[in-house]
Amino acid sequence: MASFMPSLLVISVCSIQWFIIGYSFAYGDGSGVIGDFKYAFHRGVLSDPVGTIPAILFSEFQLVFEATVCAIAVGGACERGRALPLIPFIFLWSSFIYCPLAHMVWSETGFLANLGVLDFAGGTPVHICSGATASALSIYLSYPLFRSRKSDKRTPSHLALHRPGNSMSQLIALVIIWNAWLAFDAGTTLSLNFKSVMALCVTNLCASAAALTWACMAYFETGKWSLDSTFMGAISGLVMITPSAGFIDMPTAFFFGIGGAVVCRQALRIKFTKFAARWRWVDNGDTFAIHCVGGILATISTGLFARKEVAAYDGATVIDGGVFFDGNVKQVGIQLLEAIIGITWSFAGSYIIFALIDCIPGLEVLAKDDDIVSGMDVAEMEESFHEYHEGDYHPFKNGSILLE
Repeated sequence: MASFMPSLLVISVCSIQWFIIGYSFAYGDGSGVIGDFKYAFHRGVLSDPVGTIPAILFSEFQLVFEATVCAIAVGGACERGRALPLIPFIFLWSSFIYCPLAHMVWSETGFLANLGVLDFAGGTPVHICSGATASALSIYLSYPLFRSRKSDKRTPSHLALHRPGNSMSQLIALVIIWNAWLAFDAGTTLSLNFKSVMALCVTNLCASAAALTWACMAYFETGKWSLDSTFMGAISGLVMITPSAGFIDMPTAFFFGIGGAVVCRQALRIKFTKFAARWRWVDNGDTFAIHCVGGILATISTGLFARKEVAAYDGATVIDGGVFFDGNVKQVGIQLLEAIIGITWSFAGSYIIFALIDCIPGLEVLAKDDDIVSGMDVAEMEESFHEYHEGDYHPFKNGSILLE
């Protein structure tokens, strides 16, 4: 429950932030780095078309992107971080980390967009950003600078590794994420045409290839089939296809899935090493290995294998293509620049925001030792997925109405 609750906070806070200023910062005119206040409080965001859909629907679609990225990112605080400080963090992070990146990559005035970066549905704003942010949170919790520093109540430390606690929850999550990603990538065309259909098809193929590759690698290593391995493989494939779904063909998507699974699986081994334990490296959400490493690989690979022919399937998009099919060598440099900016902006900015929140009394980001040992469900939640107590439960502890 304590891992699930931050996702609910993300949806609530991001929805409010997006309404107030987020959409404007991401898609307002502004500069090449961040938008202006043109659409603050959604002024004028009504029925004017964006692509083939109303502006208000486009805004809600993009809100789902922001909330998804943030939900992945706050996983970096899982099992050690307190929930309360996440509320201001989510608002500030959305405003000054995600929205500027989204503006740079997708807005008409964004400087990366005008450089010609190819990022169909979020290799950098989604995956590199979430992976780098989660890493920043995890590192800060291991080496806090301010009120969460080592004391008689708090001891920053490494966490014991464990298997997923509920396979059924993981299976449900896989079904939801896989299907949602098909909608993400196909919907990014903002219309129903041949390109949106192809985006859906390459997304599904890439995820399938990655899921099977990872599952088979685990089987040949352990002699057993694993839902967890299949889950991780599918996610690595979905990460790999995100920036390239509108630019590559089916055979390329197949090999993207295989390559993503192999690379991300090797990156995942890092957290199981003695080196990780010695340096308190915690990646319980596997966000660094899957989203950050996978996002970097996907972003660069898009520059290598993008095809102008595929991009033009909608009859409107014109690109210079990538290295291997269209001989556009400079595209790799543009993609590499995007990845570097995404990592630097997300990691440094998230670390600073988290540290500043930790300066405020009552908003210490690291949980107390007793809370971590007992489990954050026990320490911060009134409910649990695993226990049931009747006792003297009452939802209004101090404010019940007595009828006599």
